[in-house]
Amino acid sequence: MCLKWIQIIEKNSERITNLIQKVRALRQTFSAKDSPIPTKTINPAILIPGISMKDSLDINALSVHLAHLQQRVRDLKEDMLTKYIPLENTVDIEEDLNHALIQRNEAEKQNELLKFCFYRLSQFVNVVNIWESSDRSLETLHQLIIQMIENEKLSKDTLASSISSVFEHDPSKSKEAEDLIEYIERFNELFSRSQFEAAAIYAANCPRGILHNEETMEKFRGVGPIKGKVLPLLMYCEALISTCIATKQPLSSHLVAEAIQCALNEKRLDLVMHWVTMHRLAFCEEAGDAIFNYAQMDKHNESQCYALAQIVYLECGAHKKAALCLCKQGQIYGAMDYLQQCKRFPREDYIFLLQHCPNVELMRCLTQEWNGHPPFLSLGETILTLIDTEHKVICVRLLEDISKEGRDVLEQMIVKDKECNVDGWKEIAEICQSIRREKLSKFLITILAAQAGVVEIPDGAEDAKLMEHVFW
Repeated sequence: MCLKWIQIIEKNSERITNLIQKVRALRQTFSAKDSPIPTKTINPAILIPGISMKDSLDINALSVHLAHLQQRVRDLKEDMLTKYIPLENTVDIEEDLNHALIQRNEAEKQNELLKFCFYRLSQFVNVVNIWESSDRSLETLHQLIIQMIENEKLSKDTLASSISSVFEHDPSKSKEAEDLIEYIERFNELFSRSQFEAAAIYAANCPRGILHNEETMEKFRGVGPIKGKVLPLLMYCEALISTCIATKQPLSSHLVAEAIQCALNEKRLDLVMHWVTMHRLAFCEEAGDAIFNYAQMDKHNESQCYALAQIVYLECGAHKKAALCLCKQGQIYGAMDYLQQCKRFPREDYIFLLQHCPNVELMRCLTQEWNGHPPFLSLGETILTLIDTEHKVICVRLLEDISKEGRDVLEQMIVKDKECNVDGWKEIAEICQSIRREKLSKFLITILAAQAGVVEIPDGAEDAKLMEHVFW
């Protein structure tokens, strides 16, 4: 009975002890909350760090110092975002670093194995070459292979040095890689601080052209226009092109085209003119297209734009578009001489010239002999191709101009046109009739009838209908 009471008392004592400990913990918590936060007292008589006694009494000097401190605070906040990471992320970074080191070690082992395989294969190639210059017997080949294996066993050190001589390791490359990484980090730092001009010049002068790429250009393009300042993308393009021209460093034609398009979007034709006339850049057809399209918007500088586009097209070998630029400048005969020098184009390319530069003189030059050479296009086929389009007017004008020179001239052109038969010319005459060019239509029919042996076609409609079966 006494033991039972003792156990009950012990349980009660333990419960009371626990309650006392909880009450003490709560009291400590509340006392900590109620206690005032210790503040650092500043003695107003102490000088402000970084400023003299005289300046500490000058409101202007204090304002300048305050602005400097505020800028310093902003820089530190940016550094916290770009140069530092939270402490809790160090574990993940250490794991990534260890994983990268493991991968590097595995890659080095694999690399050593591949080097050894390459060395053995090269030795075997030498053996085969020696065997080919001998009697080419299997016994000789067997002896040479055994000799190669014995030499490897006897001279392991020599073998290692041979491999290292084939694959020489340059210790400066690791230092160079570190410098490149530091260069990129410096560029990102300038960019994050919105120092776009400095970042553009820094990227343009980077070693090995590591920032001469589409990704860097997209980064500047993403900034967009800034009121009252030059477009950051244009800053980068101008610095990039100027640096590459000065250092004669090659730049991809795609980046050159992007830079030209950016300059034209900002109406900087002077920049494009300077870049193109230097003749030190690699161009592509897209760059010429950008200048050609800009000429249609800037009518004041239209001829200059066509001349620049012509240079670009010549550089990249877009011959038909180079000829088109000559035609747009009114140099029809120059374009014909240029086409004569080039290899003969497909028929579609000549039609392309007429569609983009509808000109009676150009059509006539393309459809008649030039400097003793046969015409580039058939007169009849060309008219049939264009007469049902918006270029119908130049087709009719060409026929009318030729007909004014006399029947013999047009007749000779029709006779020499081997690609367009009588049915084709009949269709042309019918189209002329439908667009109220009756005189021209009758003129063509007269020529065609003469080719069929008929001297004159009756004027009456009924008589013409009766005679139709004779020459059609």
